[in-house]
Amino acid sequence: MKIIHIADTHLGATAFSRIDQETGMNLREKQIYDNFLASIHEICRQRPDVLLHAGDLFDSVKPRTQAYVTAFEALEILSEAGIPLVAIAGNHSIPKTRYTRAPFALFEYYPGTVHMAYQFRYEAVEIGDAVFHLIPNMLRPEAYRAAYDEIERRPGHHNILVTHGLASDIRDRRLATVAEHEIDPTMTTGDFDYIALGHYHHQSRIGPRAWYSGSSEYLTYGEIHETKGGLIVDPGRQSVTPLPLPKTPMIDLGSISAEDLSAAEVIEAIEDRIGAITTSPMPMAQISLLGIRKETARAIAGRELARLREPLLDLRIRTLTAEDLVTGERHDTAAFNIQEEFATFVKERGLPEKTEAFVLQKGTAVLSSVIEEADTE
Repeated sequence: MKIIHIADTHLGATAFSRIDQETGMNLREKQIYDNFLASIHEICRQRPDVLLHAGDLFDSVKPRTQAYVTAFEALEILSEAGIPLVAIAGNHSIPKTRYTRAPFALFEYYPGTVHMAYQFRYEAVEIGDAVFHLIPNMLRPEAYRAAYDEIERRPGHHNILVTHGLASDIRDRRLATVAEHEIDPTMTTGDFDYIALGHYHHQSRIGPRAWYSGSSEYLTYGEIHETKGGLIVDPGRQSVTPLPLPKTPMIDLGSISAEDLSAAEVIEAIEDRIGAITTSPMPMAQISLLGIRKETARAIAGRELARLREPLLDLRIRTLTAEDLVTGERHDTAAFNIQEEFATFVKERGLPEKTEAFVLQKGTAVLSSVIEEADTE
């Protein structure tokens, strides 16, 4: 059996303040939709027997209309190709109470072959010679173990565990997001033919047969050096092969020793790095200014910074003053992304769609300016 394992597609996620001129949609949001559908077409070209999604299909428990439209368009493409979808709910797109209807309930009415586990319980799905043991994101950490203990391996089948959470081996890499639960280490080393994990955005092997596929997109600058995409899995041969998928690029432009440079010289050096970019479409980019004087950093803020960002989807400038270099401090928000937390909070309020979009746009713009000011100071 040939399985493709993906996770953390986060349909509906927004970032930055750029707007797509044709649709009026947040440009980053539209890119994620377009790349997801392009990924589905690529997956179909691989002709798997099953597409397995290990959680966080949506970025919110109350997805945007276009997120639903994109998901159903993907289902149509998969259905036409005869590829069933098996999926579980992740922490971003599952209710935090039993009394709120999950967004996945809508897919119960889809006539194609779709199996989604989202009701806070263990479920098993048999397709061909494989049994998928599904444990979605749970309300309480201890519920994972209780669900795991219900599993009965099926003899004569490939037994595949699918769950969403943070493996205890990487507890130091928490994403600081809502309902982030740690997975018991015995679950990632169990005697399954394959263990498909979601939540951690870096494609990586955790146990002998346990893998995170990684997210399909770069969602924060803390992920700039991580591997993205999907995994092609053959549980019979116990082989796992990375599958590159379409995504918006995020590149590291390196560092500039700025201690003895004027503001004009720093700007020129940044422009030279940006001018050397050949990646298409316009990428997100990060550059570090080492030893920069505080007055110089202030001088390149505001309009100059906006002009530098113009050729890119976004430009993140990390400033490390001479004092930072001595003390080892870093002005880096990878561990806790306040914009991401703000978006999660707003999306869980149940606001009308137009109101939510307005609050997200204004709030994100304010937070961006605050972070930008903090970076330069």
